[in-house]
Amino acid sequence: MTSPVFSSTPSPGTFSTGSVSSVALYTEGTYPQAHGGVSVWVDQLVRGLADHEFRVRAISGVPYSRPALESPGNVEVAQVPLWGDPPAPGVSHPQRRRDVLDAYAQLLEGLCTLDLDTFARALRALSLVGRSGGFTALLDSPQASRLTLDVWSAQAERQKRTREPGGPRLPVPTVADALDVHLWLEHALRPLASPAPQADVGHAVSNGFAALLALHGLWTHGTPFVLTEHGVYLRERYMEFRFTRYSPGFKAMLLRFYRLLCSLAYREAALVLPGSHYNRRWEERLGAAPEKIECVYNGIDPEVFPPAEAEPAEPVVSWVGRVDPLKDLETLIRAFELVRRRIPHAQLRLFGGTPAGNEGYEQQCRDLTTQLHLNGSVAFEGRVSDITDAYRAGQVVALTSVSEGFPYTVIESMAMGRPPVATRVGGVPEAVGDAGLIVRPRDSMGVASALIRLLEDAPLRVRLGQAARARVMELFTLEGCLDAYRRAYPVALSGERVRVGSS
Repeated sequence: MTSPVFSSTPSPGTFSTGSVSSVALYTEGTYPQAHGGVSVWVDQLVRGLADHEFRVRAISGVPYSRPALESPGNVEVAQVPLWGDPPAPGVSHPQRRRDVLDAYAQLLEGLCTLDLDTFARALRALSLVGRSGGFTALLDSPQASRLTLDVWSAQAERQKRTREPGGPRLPVPTVADALDVHLWLEHALRPLASPAPQADVGHAVSNGFAALLALHGLWTHGTPFVLTEHGVYLRERYMEFRFTRYSPGFKAMLLRFYRLLCSLAYREAALVLPGSHYNRRWEERLGAAPEKIECVYNGIDPEVFPPAEAEPAEPVVSWVGRVDPLKDLETLIRAFELVRRRIPHAQLRLFGGTPAGNEGYEQQCRDLTTQLHLNGSVAFEGRVSDITDAYRAGQVVALTSVSEGFPYTVIESMAMGRPPVATRVGGVPEAVGDAGLIVRPRDSMGVASALIRLLEDAPLRVRLGQAARARVMELFTLEGCLDAYRRAYPVALSGERVRVGSS
């Protein structure tokens, strides 16, 4: 296997190094307003690169009153809420109104036809208008609502007559569909009216709205940007929308927006740095040039996660993460009910908080625990002050997610010598390698079988635990990750292409 360009042991002189002191860092729903894996990653990045100044622009749903994480002195943060009070209206005159509505009509055309160039021109035109203030007042109008219905209806009728068999179908809109899409787009486009920070380079921590801010910075100041992907943003939107009650028309237009936005970000980014090789297939399929994609694994400080000295006396399975449908705790709970049939005194301890909006899912998991008569065996522990205590609590650490990037919980538990049982999603198999057991997602019997095997075989747990620690020390250290970004920023600034696999 060839070494990645941004490995922790690069060849001298692979790239020229420019001078980068300031980074416009774009986040969505993570740092600094929420806890979680991506927030941890950002916090490590800004603290580890203390010689860089980070100008964070944080996309949020609604404005938040206080951050969940305290930022160090080299970080300046500004919120970019999609909802709440609209941006300042800016200058309003007939030509500005025409510019906004023309760009909006072009955006609708791009969404209906899935034409990336049309979509890109529309966003760039709105970015230009947004530099002189918000355009919410101009979009939040009966004229724009009517435009949404008219453009959408005309395109749907045209495609109905000419559509190729098997091609994507554009649903015929109802009036309610058009009103809902118009309202959603007005909020989704607000980042283009926020002031773009001046910086040497930009860095979108995910695709989606964070990347929209990065595009805005590119168009405003010519700031090249790096795009990091932990999970696959578009894939997660597809999975999320499977279980919504949105109308088919509304769902179709939102997913078209996300698809085109992600494709545009892949195309325009100077470098695309996924957290695992798994993401590459999606990135290339959606338009990222193969030569500018390079995997950079997450890393941890091994001293913060030292080998656990002793196992608990009883068979215990730990789970660590946020309570979220993507984590698929229901499969783990069902699997644990099967474990209990074989090992009646086994315990399952779930460590992690519940983000706002996920309270219903937590209750669903608690109800399932009750239905399976596991209340005395499954403990919802909530957030823990020292995460290492959560890993020490179990003989085995489980992860049953249906979607992941490159999860910290896996490499942290591995660093402490706890072998994982984890699902084959995202970069998880790349993290685990031969140091744990990999199972299919949503396979409660497979999860149960793997857990039973490890809980009943102490020598196997020891062997895998030692291999897990060694794997982290070789491949997944924090310093290796930070060094990759120290060198990625000058590469983005210089415009050089990544030579994938060279070293």
